[in-house]
Amino acid sequence: MTDTIFAKIVRREIPADIVYEDDDVLAFRDLNPQAPVHVLFIPKRAIATLDDARPDDATLLGKLLLAAAAYARAQGFANDGYRTVINTNGHGGQTVFHIHVHLLAGRQMSWPPG
Repeated sequence: MTDTIFAKIVRREIPADIVYEDDDVLAFRDLNPQAPVHVLFIPKRAIATLDDARPDDATLLGKLLLAAAAYARAQGFANDGYRTVINTNGHGGQTVFHIHVHLLAGRQMSWPPG
């Protein structure tokens, strides 16, 4: 596993407000929230970017999205709506190179995102 801040959270070397966990996925509240609900869903096995994902990562990537959707339903905001975002590389806004899905909710989202 790499030495990103997310890898350290997976290994419990640094604390996080964990809201979901299974064998493959960990989710925690973002430290710099951009919406009333801002949770990051990460694979426990590090993949740096979406561009680094391989065909055999398809199941794991699907698990990230399904975990985010299940969390939205369980927390009661799925019907109002939410946004999921994967930033990829520098121009895409990625700052931590351990793939992650942002789940944003609790307010009306605008488009384009900026």
